[in-house]
Amino acid sequence: MIYNSLQFCCLPNQNKVVKNTYFERCQSDTRKQLKRWMVLSLLFFSGQLLMAQFYSVREQAQIKDAILSQRLDSLLPQLMDETNFDMWVLISREYNEDPVLKTMLPATWLNARRRTILVFYRNKSANTIEKLAVARYDVGTHFKSVWNKEKQPDQWQALLDLIKSRNPSRIGINISEHFNILDGLVQTDYKAFMEKLPSTLKKRVHSSERLAIRWIETRTEMEMKIFADLVEITHQIIAEAYSNKVIIPGQTTADDLVWWMRQKVSDLGLQTWFHPSVEIQRSDEKLKNHVDAFTNKDASKVIQPGDLLHCDFGITYLGLNTDCQEMAYVLKPGETEVPVFLQQAFKQGNAVQDALTDNFKVGSTGNQILAAALAQAKSAGLRPQIYTHPLGSYGHSSGTTIGMWDAQEGVPFTGDYPMHHNTAYAIELNAMVYVEQWGKDVRIALEESGFFSKEGFRYVNKRQTSIIPIAGKEAHLGD
Repeated sequence: MIYNSLQFCCLPNQNKVVKNTYFERCQSDTRKQLKRWMVLSLLFFSGQLLMAQFYSVREQAQIKDAILSQRLDSLLPQLMDETNFDMWVLISREYNEDPVLKTMLPATWLNARRRTILVFYRNKSANTIEKLAVARYDVGTHFKSVWNKEKQPDQWQALLDLIKSRNPSRIGINISEHFNILDGLVQTDYKAFMEKLPSTLKKRVHSSERLAIRWIETRTEMEMKIFADLVEITHQIIAEAYSNKVIIPGQTTADDLVWWMRQKVSDLGLQTWFHPSVEIQRSDEKLKNHVDAFTNKDASKVIQPGDLLHCDFGITYLGLNTDCQEMAYVLKPGETEVPVFLQQAFKQGNAVQDALTDNFKVGSTGNQILAAALAQAKSAGLRPQIYTHPLGSYGHSSGTTIGMWDAQEGVPFTGDYPMHHNTAYAIELNAMVYVEQWGKDVRIALEESGFFSKEGFRYVNKRQTSIIPIAGKEAHLGD
């Protein structure tokens, strides 16, 4: 099987940290296999999109566990050193999982069981990391159970004994006032945990906010290979939605298009992390406000020739999420391409994207990037609105927030977090453009997945640079 070398390279070592060079060698050895795995092959034939079969559930599990092994063995020790934690304790009960712990469960664990306690102990001088479970079971192959209930019936005492045996300097727990994903330790477990600790250990307990953010926001090379294909799939689903295979002008409603996308996702064995939306802009109708544009207020409207369409759509697969907004135009009878004035307006949306990503800089906060990007765009005569968010393990993820549609002066706390390398973003924004031919403003709203690394910013897999034309069923026929 093509998985053998990946399994060999990425089997988790319970204690020893695997050096980066080892993983580089593993990645080199398996690069061809990974490329063959990439979620699906996308081919055009006779104008229709054909999709190869997705991975079996078993194959998905192998891929997800290989990614998790690399993250736990190679990435996590670096992050613990960077944030100055030598112990990290994550506690969850079944069906009430900490969002961070959820990203650490092996593929065979769909949820926590009973009360699941994961403990990481980092010995920097020995260059080791222990991945332990104070639970009745081993948690996959990644976490070894260290609790024998027959010898010690009290799970909290077993956790305390483990902590005392390692004697850590700084213990991280997942509590956070401002980052929702990082606030996964519930009050009941927090109270029980803190009551069990002696005063000497209580002083060593701190919010693991920075460590948890770095874990959630950081993408590995292996993940980015898969992420590129997920974005391609997203683009291709939208391209099919924006075609006369799906849209029949004068018959298809905006809601029909929304539910077609939902059904397509389901048929392909994918998931979506939010309900899609479709907005219609017309020359003879008032421009909707931002809230209405993204809440399917046009659901019952029938799509007509001359309509400017906007969709918001994303998928979930193999532990990653996409988020994409694209625009299309329904050609009128006699039209063979999108009107030049609309394509020119669209370019202003791309220009706002450039103004934003030009200002990506490691160490800059989201609010600093927002202010610089807005100033650059406005100085170029644009009318921008920027609301970009971290993307990856979650759709609206934790990391550097760059504006919100209703907070263009900056976002407290989450906007104050600095940008790091190897992080992904949904480059979400709009440009308001006055279109003389329509006698009103048009909103060019775009969203694309982007990645920031030491090499700078790049789109994960291209971006939309022109409006998609939608022809009628018989547009190719003539007299």
